[in-house]
Amino acid sequence: QVQLVESGGGLVQPGESLRLSCTPSGRVFNINAVGWYRQAPGKQRELVAAMSIRGNLSLADSVKGRCTISRDSAKNMVYLDMNGLKPEDTAVYYCNIETATYDFWGQGTQVTVSS
Repeated sequence: QVQLVESGGGLVQPGESLRLSCTPSGRVFNINAVGWYRQAPGKQRELVAAMSIRGNLSLADSVKGRCTISRDSAKNMVYLDMNGLKPEDTAVYYCNIETATYDFWGQGTQVTVSS
């Protein structure tokens, strides 16, 4: 079973930037879409950004203009670049790779935005 491992989270100050990376432990086939979700304490998991295999993008309104999702198709790696981070961006961020037959999820990486 392929595992997804997120990295790049941490404690940053408001206004700073982070790049989150998602590394699969093996090759993933028949990918339909990749995405990043987040879950803040006491809240439901929500979509941050997603990209279909055809390049269609979905972005949460709260991160538009501040976040970019990208993918290295050769390595199956997925990235989330976040700029202008705000305290309300504090959450555990999860990588998702959706295939024709299965949804892969990582264990999450904590992002904390605080002064």
